[in-house]
Parts: sequence; structure tokens; C-alpha cells
Amino acid sequence: MELLLNQVLAGIATGAIYACMALAVVMIYQAIDHLNFAQGEMAMFSTFIAWQLLQWGVPYWGAFVLTLALSFAGGIVIERALFKPLGNAPVLTHVAGFIALFAIVNSVAGLTWDFTIKQFPSPFGSSPFLGSQLISTHQAGMIGVTLVLLLLLYFFFQFTRIGLAMRAAAAQPESARLVGVNTSWMVALGWGMAAAIGSIAGMLIAPVVFLEPNMMGGVLIYGFAAAVLGGLSSPLGAVIGGFLVGIFENLAGTYIPGVGNELKLPIALALIVTVLVVKPTGLFGRAIVKRV
Repeated sequence: MELLLNQVLAGIATGAIYACMALAVVMIYQAIDHLNFAQGEMAMFSTFIAWQLLQWGVPYWGAFVLTLALSFAGGIVIERALFKPLGNAPVLTHVAGFIALFAIVNSVAGLTWDFTIKQFPSPFGSSPFLGSQLISTHQAGMIGVTLVLLLLLYFFFQFTRIGLAMRAAAAQPESARLVGVNTSWMVALGWGMAAAIGSIAGMLIAPVVFLEPNMMGGVLIYGFAAAVLGGLSSPLGAVIGGFLVGIFENLAGTYIPGVGNELKLPIALALIVTVLVVKPTGLFGRAIVKRV
């Protein structure tokens, strides 16, 4: 029983990272109806920016806030410079753009900071949480940050004019334009918020997996799995999906013979395929009906 509880708690902590990444994926998807294959690389690059600020002597939380601001601005710049001109392009053109962005960001990070593994500090420490050996303070911090982030997004989209405008621009862009909403800039704000959320995921996972340019490859796949499981149209579903994927991954690696750490990633891919076959909209997603 103690082993089961330990694996569930560890899965929830790991799922918090997947939930952050899934939130970023959902933000982009709601804005442009496409999955951003470079989301993980953008998060990795933001984490390197935070690491560089720390090396320059900036306090952790100061570096954290500056990284969020720079990531937000960077997301807007990427949308304005690369994907706004591709707004009416075919789907494969967007896919090619995402792949190009993936390669460019990864290469620039490697060229700037090289490919050696670097340590990234945790703001929460690594001691046992409340004296328990089942979960560390960093794992508890990851869970807390994810829940706070979800709560802030809920209030933003429900009770602020910009949040309501972004929802309207994503759901009914033509109608939103008729009432004066600048849907183009709402998309750009969605990119900025997704980049900032992704940077949080990168800074939370870097103390666990260490910092290097390829650190987010597996995390992005798990983030996709969480977003698909929860529903690409539901931020709440993305968070719940992240926790479920984290728990399922840990339990499968512990209790299914022959899985171990080596086959955890294929399990995430199998989960994506299964959900797409059984319930394409995800657990909390909604079917989109369009008039033709």
C-alpha cells in the first residue's frame, strides 16, 4: 500500500509538469486550431534564459518573473513574425513552420549554451514534504504551482474583458470581429500566454531532469497525451489529463511486467491513439459544430 501511495503521489507531481505543458498546448490550439510541435523547445529556451539570469546574479524569483515577461513577449513576436503570415495557409504549411521553429530554437540554444548538462536550482528545495518520505517539497511545489496557475487562468477567462475577448475570438472569430474584437491580437496574446506557461513547466522540470537543449522532448509528448486525454478545448481537462497521465505512467512502470522506464513513452503514445479512437474530443472536450 505504501508503494502504491508513493507511486500515485509521484505521478501527481510528475503530472503537474505535463499539465503545465498541456495547458500551453491547449492555449495555442484554441487560438489557431493547430498543435505547436515546438512548444517544448520554446519552454526549454525560456528555461535557459532563466538559468543565464541566475548566473548573472539575479535572485531566483526575479529571474522567474523576468523569464515569464520575456517568454510572453517572445511568443507574441513568433506569432507576428512567422505564423500570422501563414494564417490562411494549408495545414501542412503550418506543420512545416512548427518543425522549422523546433529545429531553429533547439539549434540556437545549443549554439548559445552548448549541449552539456547544467544544474537548475529548485525554489522549493528537495527535502521531504512535511516530514513525509512519500513526496518532496519540490514535488509538492510543482503541484501547488499548477493548481494556482489553473485558478488564475479560470479567473482570467471568466472575469476579465481580455479573457472574454480571447474566448470569443477562439470560439466565434467572425462574430467577435463584428463586435469590435481584434481577433488577430487575441491570437498573439494566446501565443504569449502559452509561451509563458511553457516557461513555467520548463523551470519546474529542469531541477528534476537537468537542463540541456533536448530536455523537453519526452515532456512535450506527455503534454500532448494529457491535452488529448483531457480535451483540446478544455484547460481544466488538460490539467486533469496531465495528472492522470502522470499517475498512469508511474503505475504502469511499477506494476506492468516488462514496462519499466524504457517503455513509459510508448505508453503515452498508445494513450493518445486510444483516446483518439474511443473519444476524439477527450474526457472534458466538446465537439465543435460548424455551419456550412
